[in-house]
Amino acid sequence: MRKVAGIKVAGILLAATALALSGCAGHDGSSAGGSSSAPKTATGIRDTASTPTTTTPSRQDCQARYLGQFSTRQKLAQLLTVGIKNGADALQVVQREQVGGLFYGSWTDPSMLQNGQVDQVKAAAHTPLMITVDEEGGRVARLKNQLGPFPSARAAAQSMTSAQYYQKVLARAQQMKKLGMTVDFAPDADVSNEDDDAVIGDRSFANNPAVVTDYAQQAIRALHDAGMGAVIKHFPGHGHGSGDSHTGAVRTPPLSQLQQVDLVPFRNLVGSGAAVMVGHLDVPGLTTPNVPASISPQAMSLLRQGTGYNAQPYDGLIFTDDLSGMAAITARMGIEDAVATALEAGADDALWITTDAVTSVLNRLEQEVNSGRLPMARVDQSVLRVAAFKGVNTGC
Repeated sequence: MRKVAGIKVAGILLAATALALSGCAGHDGSSAGGSSSAPKTATGIRDTASTPTTTTPSRQDCQARYLGQFSTRQKLAQLLTVGIKNGADALQVVQREQVGGLFYGSWTDPSMLQNGQVDQVKAAAHTPLMITVDEEGGRVARLKNQLGPFPSARAAAQSMTSAQYYQKVLARAQQMKKLGMTVDFAPDADVSNEDDDAVIGDRSFANNPAVVTDYAQQAIRALHDAGMGAVIKHFPGHGHGSGDSHTGAVRTPPLSQLQQVDLVPFRNLVGSGAAVMVGHLDVPGLTTPNVPASISPQAMSLLRQGTGYNAQPYDGLIFTDDLSGMAAITARMGIEDAVATALEAGADDALWITTDAVTSVLNRLEQEVNSGRLPMARVDQSVLRVAAFKGVNTGC
């Protein structure tokens, strides 16, 4: 893993592994200092005093150049990952709005994976594009028709060692990469003793935080070794929640209890290079009542500053869980409000399952920037985190 913009990232990349930034040292194949031969004077002595000097651009200069290629609207579009119906839908939303990511879901026409359609969509993006998928295994395996079945997290932890699981995930991730995927919304880092068919259930490796950490860490390593991005979820812990956020509000145990159990894997894994997905979870002692973590400044701050017990702070990419198809959010607000609220709370990337509202969401976000409710400095920081997660070198 390489360090880019202060966080570890997989060298995933999509159509281009690095964005050429004019003026950055080394991009033209020459050294930053230019030729070693100074011009000669009439006496034949080299005149070093007249030799032009070359200054290597600072990291801040290089990041400014990267950000400078985008309009405000294009920056905001980089912070959106949207579900697609098919290849035509994907191509249209990339060409029209240059979104930063696409989500291949259970509803997506699998013919998109044929005849070079994914490559065509990637080629339409002005900067590398994330192609994301939910491929945990078990019940949540969007590519099982293409790649065959894959064991659930719990079944894997009960039937194989974590080293064996690494090999199994690596083989699966390599297949996913060949289909054009670049990011897997996995592994699930929830700690749970629910029945297998419950909302988390067998999506959790175990009810033991140490076991969850071990297997999730191996999954992350395998995804990265295959050249894909990994995303741990559902921060700050869905495994002991009161219900299913697809159907309504979910309350977790109090924060003091989460610190002892559910938050342990997240504390252990924030330095792994994985992104973090924040769930629609009401957390007593943390979130404002009736404000789930995915749109809560307090939850984002907990993740950024460290989750307690001397945990390291996190400067990686924060995704929201789906903002348009889960009643824990949709019963409270529409998609434009949800995306704006999530980004203003501190999320970097807003996820939802359709392209229908992309234009209206971007119109709303531009209003939020113009009003100062969504500061441009915050937007720029998130754009750089998105780029780093994609593997784009924004620092020359």
